[in-house]
Amino acid sequence: MIQKFAAVPNRFVSTVIFFVTILPGAATVVAQQTPAQQTPAQPSPVQQTPSQPPAAAQPPDNQQSSSQEASPEESTSPRKVKPHDYRNWSFNVGGGASITNGSTKTFVRGGGAVGAAGVARNYGKYFGLRADFQFDNLPLRNSALNLAQAPSATSQVYSVMVDPIINIPVTTNWGGYVVFGPSYLHRSGKLDSSTAVPGSGCNAFFIWWGTCFNNSLPVTGKFLDESQNAFGFNFGGGITRKIRPHLELYGEFRYLRGTHSGIQTALRPITIGLRW
Repeated sequence: MIQKFAAVPNRFVSTVIFFVTILPGAATVVAQQTPAQQTPAQPSPVQQTPSQPPAAAQPPDNQQSSSQEASPEESTSPRKVKPHDYRNWSFNVGGGASITNGSTKTFVRGGGAVGAAGVARNYGKYFGLRADFQFDNLPLRNSALNLAQAPSATSQVYSVMVDPIINIPVTTNWGGYVVFGPSYLHRSGKLDSSTAVPGSGCNAFFIWWGTCFNNSLPVTGKFLDESQNAFGFNFGGGITRKIRPHLELYGEFRYLRGTHSGIQTALRPITIGLRW
């Protein structure tokens, strides 16, 4: 039998020896390749970094916050106020003549000189509050002088008016306004002389003159001078024409009336002047 094993060809033996040598090495290679193929299944540190925001991507947030912090400073900056199309204060000066009315017309001629000045505080384009001072000359009629038995006399009215004013713009150059409100009148006058007898009965002129006492002239003879205060009202309106950017020409008509102890003073002054 030994001879039979001896008779096995040398080629077969060599083949067996070759496989015995190669198989352990192949197993080692397979064992090394298997962990290498499994490693991609686990996320590597390099692959995890993109899921976190990079540090370089944070400056835009800082820039945005800085811009948001700058916005309050911008909000505190003064805003430009839109200029309004009216003046807060306006002034007027004018002159003219007065037309009498009522019982005043019986003793006073029309056409007495008028001087007026005023100031207005405007609260908007259409509404304001205006105060006026006005002087009206009251020239006595000849019939009144005859009743007073006087050669001549002087008489005048000083009035103060505080009125709401409503402005009515029509065009860029033309406009109008309306005024109405209370008024205070102080009327005074003086007869140069008189031949009337003190203590005698008062006629219609002396009643209007306001110097009667119990329907008689004062026995003291103090009836040459008159002074009386009256409260009343006034209303009127005017037309304006712009002649310069801040200067207007105006014409105005008013009705002015006051009463004291049943004695009436009524006027219709017409004035022309400037307003700025």
